[in-house]
Amino acid sequence: MAITNGKVAPVRKLKILMIHGYTQSGHSFEIKTKALKKSLEKHFPTAPKPGHLRQYPGGLELVYPTAPLRLDVTDIPGFDVDGDKESPEAYGWWRRKGDGEPYTYEGMEQGLARLAQVLKDEGPFDGAIGFSQGGAAAGMLASLLETGRREAFEAAQSKGGMRYPDPFVQDTGFIEEVIHAPLRFAVSYSGFGASTNALYQAFYEPKIRTPMCHFLGSVDTVVEEARSLRLVDACIHGRGKEGGVPRVIYHPGGHFLPSSQKQYVAALVAFIREVLGETDQAASNGKQEQKVEDMDVPF
Repeated sequence: MAITNGKVAPVRKLKILMIHGYTQSGHSFEIKTKALKKSLEKHFPTAPKPGHLRQYPGGLELVYPTAPLRLDVTDIPGFDVDGDKESPEAYGWWRRKGDGEPYTYEGMEQGLARLAQVLKDEGPFDGAIGFSQGGAAAGMLASLLETGRREAFEAAQSKGGMRYPDPFVQDTGFIEEVIHAPLRFAVSYSGFGASTNALYQAFYEPKIRTPMCHFLGSVDTVVEEARSLRLVDACIHGRGKEGGVPRVIYHPGGHFLPSSQKQYVAALVAFIREVLGETDQAASNGKQEQKVEDMDVPF
């Protein structure tokens, strides 16, 4: 603990916002990423353990909010309406409307407002990791917090684009400013770029400057590769800088997060360390046996 003005201040932790996918909840996402959480805690331990981050001697903290939109059974693809009598605990950050591009997103204002409230109540955060719809939301969140993004939304709004979300703005009494500093990084697993609808172009024009890493399943049949690459190409250095850690990583699976496969965890860790400028602090904690309960669960 550090002492500030005679008070004990908490030791700084690497704080990451974990954004679940469509039909999930914060609780279910935490369960499904249990193995990833354990691996990240191992790679980013508290000081003075080997491999700890100098900037974050308190280790790691993951926060799992739940989206505000409770989904009806008719919102859930493949749900057996006749066989299942109770509605599941399933939530979304928005509902997609339309039979094809350009789609619109119903309830997006509520979804973004929930994320803004989490930033206010539990921040500050250093990064965001999202799966599927949560991966798309992680890209949007990174974009919204960047310097100059409000102006981009204002320019796009005059041409039919959506308004910059009010919950992301606070009045300090002197000036209106964004509620949270830009994220240091964002990660998308099976995520995607928003609809091609002009409503949403300001999320991606100008391109997202926040460093972002993308994990794609090579046989993902839920999110088409082209939709995922739309988000990749909306980022500056979307596919990575020459000589740096790759920003696009394919795994030989479908629509799930490879949370316990060592090579993909290692890629995530390398990306975070590179972004934080702490590649020289790489941990060497030895081999760890993988337990049955830590194996990947497709979702």
